[in-house]
Amino acid sequence: METIAIMHKLACCKLSALIFGKNFILMSLPFITYSDEYWLQQALDLAERAYQQGEVPVGALLVRDNQILGAGWNQSISQHDPSAHAEILALRAAGLAANNYRLPKSTLYVTLEPCVMCAGALLHARVDRVVFGAYDAKTGAAGSVFDVLLDRRHNHQVQVTGGVLQQACVEQIQAFFKERRLAQKAAKLKHLSVGEPTNLKN
Repeated sequence: METIAIMHKLACCKLSALIFGKNFILMSLPFITYSDEYWLQQALDLAERAYQQGEVPVGALLVRDNQILGAGWNQSISQHDPSAHAEILALRAAGLAANNYRLPKSTLYVTLEPCVMCAGALLHARVDRVVFGAYDAKTGAAGSVFDVLLDRRHNHQVQVTGGVLQQACVEQIQAFFKERRLAQKAAKLKHLSVGEPTNLKN
């Protein structure tokens, strides 16, 4: 148990180092394998950063050999970049860390089912596996609406595990949109209470 606690602290340090751009090397102990739930919880923590920045709360991290290669959270609004989804940012960081745009034998953990854009990037990166929390019934590309990752017409397929920590991921997203709707309603009511200025004609 003491060894697991030490590894937990090291993994958290690694995640913090990735977030703040510091050069940090994490020792890998191959006989310890963390659960999908463990890594999804780290992704949830990243999603909270998006939440606090007014972005749709999605967090992602790429793991290989018990090491976090890259991490990211939604920043499309703040970066004025439609491609700045959590998965894309995690893949970019991982590619730089690995010095390779191919990322075989890796697993991407993300709080929301990837969209078509992110699924395509995962295929190009040769990621082995995707684990996500909440299903996306509108634009999900990992089986909900599209089945991009397992389509046999591609020369690579990505194994998918969905619904891990699903309730926590769903609640986080629902809380964000509920808060945003309330803010929009309050702004509208405030606008109506002030009223439009009257145009007086001479």
